[in-house]
Amino acid sequence: MFFNLPTLLTWARIVAIPLIVGVFYLDGLSRAEQNLVATAMFIVFALTDWADGYLARKLNQTSAFGAFLDPVADKFLVCASLLVLVHMDRADVFAALIIIGREIAISSLREWMAIIGATKSVAVHMIGKVKTTVQMVAIPFLLFDGRLLGLIDTRVWGGWLLWLSAVLTVWSMVYYLQKALPEIRARSR
Repeated sequence: MFFNLPTLLTWARIVAIPLIVGVFYLDGLSRAEQNLVATAMFIVFALTDWADGYLARKLNQTSAFGAFLDPVADKFLVCASLLVLVHMDRADVFAALIIIGREIAISSLREWMAIIGATKSVAVHMIGKVKTTVQMVAIPFLLFDGRLLGLIDTRVWGGWLLWLSAVLTVWSMVYYLQKALPEIRARSR
């Protein structure tokens, strides 16, 4: 199951990272064109997150490797995009640090819970899905960095959505830590 269609879509998110970053270093494109291309690429590759899971279930091609790689690809795509946005002064560094720090902490917690056989206590919850959705809207708004339909200032809206995502990030981290705490206490005795 290393190279089935769902897993290839997941790999595409990882391959997308240098492509999205590279757009901002292309000569011959205006800043607005770079923004548009990077935004379109991010949206297309972010949609593969939904598509790979759907296809894995539909084609009966779920695998332990795919279940491992999917969140890793998501985190790489989000964290790399946030770093680019901070570098371009479009995203607040503290919001990015909160989001990236939470991703590292929860990934570590999930790994540890897997080692002790308690993965169900930190299974993905709706708050985590809402957090991801808000991030996946904030990032393309910030990448676009212009007026959408002549009305929406995407930098302003993206900034607010990024901070909302940071708040949801902390909320979801607290939720997962509370769920894991009984297992942690039981193992530390």
